[in-house]
Amino acid sequence: MAKNYNLEKRKYVIGGVTIVIVLIYVLRLFDLQIMTEQYKKNADSNAFLHKTLFPARGNMYDRTGKLLVFNQPAYDITMVPREVVNLDTMDLCHTLHISKEYFLKRIEDMRDRRQNPGYSRYTHQTFMTQLSAEEIGVFQEKLFKFSGFYLQRRTIRQYSYNAACHALGDIGEVSKREIENDDYYRRGDYIGKQGIERSYEQHLCGEKGVEILLRDAHGRIQGSYMDGAFDRKPVPGKNLRLSLDIELQMLGEELLAGKLGSIVAIEPETGEILCMVSSPNFDPKMMVGRQRGNNHTMLARDPMKPLLNRAVIGAYPPGSTFKPAQGLIFLQEGIVDEHTNYPCSHGFVYAGLRVGCHPHGSPLPLVPALATSCNSYFCWGLYRMIGDKKYGSPQNALTVWKDHLVSMGFGYPLGSDVPGEKRGFIPNSGYYDDNYNKRWSGLTVISIAIGQGEILATPLQIANLGATIANRGYFVTPHIVKEIEDAELDSIYRTPRYTSVDRVHYEKIVEGMRAAVTGGTCRSGAIPGIEMCGKTGTAQNREQDHSIFMGFAPMDNPKIAICVYVENGGFGATFGVPIGSMMIEKYLTRELSPTSEARKEYIINRPIYYGNQER
Repeated sequence: MAKNYNLEKRKYVIGGVTIVIVLIYVLRLFDLQIMTEQYKKNADSNAFLHKTLFPARGNMYDRTGKLLVFNQPAYDITMVPREVVNLDTMDLCHTLHISKEYFLKRIEDMRDRRQNPGYSRYTHQTFMTQLSAEEIGVFQEKLFKFSGFYLQRRTIRQYSYNAACHALGDIGEVSKREIENDDYYRRGDYIGKQGIERSYEQHLCGEKGVEILLRDAHGRIQGSYMDGAFDRKPVPGKNLRLSLDIELQMLGEELLAGKLGSIVAIEPETGEILCMVSSPNFDPKMMVGRQRGNNHTMLARDPMKPLLNRAVIGAYPPGSTFKPAQGLIFLQEGIVDEHTNYPCSHGFVYAGLRVGCHPHGSPLPLVPALATSCNSYFCWGLYRMIGDKKYGSPQNALTVWKDHLVSMGFGYPLGSDVPGEKRGFIPNSGYYDDNYNKRWSGLTVISIAIGQGEILATPLQIANLGATIANRGYFVTPHIVKEIEDAELDSIYRTPRYTSVDRVHYEKIVEGMRAAVTGGTCRSGAIPGIEMCGKTGTAQNREQDHSIFMGFAPMDNPKIAICVYVENGGFGATFGVPIGSMMIEKYLTRELSPTSEARKEYIINRPIYYGNQER
């Protein structure tokens, strides 16, 4: 009998097709049961309700233990879209005091996976946030009418003082990008947006917990699943103790009220920021609750820019507060010594170029040049350095000059724990080569000798210069957080950073800054019983000049270094010196003398004109 090869082949074909079909079913079952979350969520949502338990955010205290930032109860309204049936939309809107348009917009945004990547019909979605107990009262009584809607207890920030808004920062609802960058967060969660709230978010936020509740066939809650065996309690955020002195902070804000500017004070030995004032400011309570968005928009549109933290973002010409840094470089490089004299005929005059100066004795060496803030002395010093043949070229000389300044904390962010810190600007040789086609000299760039021209620095950097001089050659990276509960600060905030200038040269600078207070440009700020060292600055501006003061006290074993920067405030002695003096006095003695109290009222009530507008 002949063998049927066609039948034999057909058997293998049918067998292969059968295997393929079985494999398809197996893979599909694997995908549905293992890889796809949708059906699991559907099944789980029928039997379980996973209720997120939000942790309390960490509190903040000042350096003396005063409570600055804490939490108060608030409520979110969430919904599980799949469970919303027979909803009386108008009744819901009336109860929550919202419009139907607002309701529809929230639902649309909720379903938009570009805005809400974690959207699922089977899980809780945030509908409204940060409602107070009063706002939620009526809704809670009628909750049984709105199937699929739930109340979620949360907390919102509260503030003990109307102060330090820029330093403390604020929290707000997470953005799409923040959700994508960290899967810990879900739509409706809160996150630090500015200040310490932002930079210490991981310490402050805590860890979420979960409560698993059992449902019956009708979706009614029957109690905890397995008596809470799989529940997880939330872990509260860690408390922070800040280096801020809230009384000093409030005095600074009072003194700058109605003005544009900043005050930064630092404890030299530790780098701890004692106050960080930026004016104008705002009540931190404005950034809490449902009106946060509207208030933020209003502040963002204010032409005086109250949202701007001028202490770290404002880049200004440092003016004559830059001269101590110049003196240190000239001493280190051997351009001058303590006996070197330079003439001043009411300014620096050479080869047809003139940089003006105020009347004082001439010629004079370094210490009295600092005391009288002589422009000519520092112009001559820079001119000699840029032209010194030992460097080979002006480009090389300027590179050495810049490297010294960088070691003092200029030209780059200091690395503080305040977000948004700007670098300022210290020009290098390439900058001038590009602008002057490589044909420039010390005369071309002479204005940088006195902190003008292209030089820019933040108030934080100027205050840090004061701390560096107070320490005679080193600084610790400035920071606002002093202690973290059950955690260590980053080592950068404990490690001294030494400059490229030898300690011995700092003594002459300290001597000059002390002379400025005893009989020079800072003499009006002298404090009885306190050896204060200071340096005025008057930075040229298109309108009225900026008023600046940089100093520290006491001269030996210093406890505070400070920078005061008042935009359009005129001479350094007009606003900078008296404000700096009062801040130092307040910190060291804990009170102001009757004389200082009278000066305080004068400073507060003295107007400054910005353009044609008085503030």
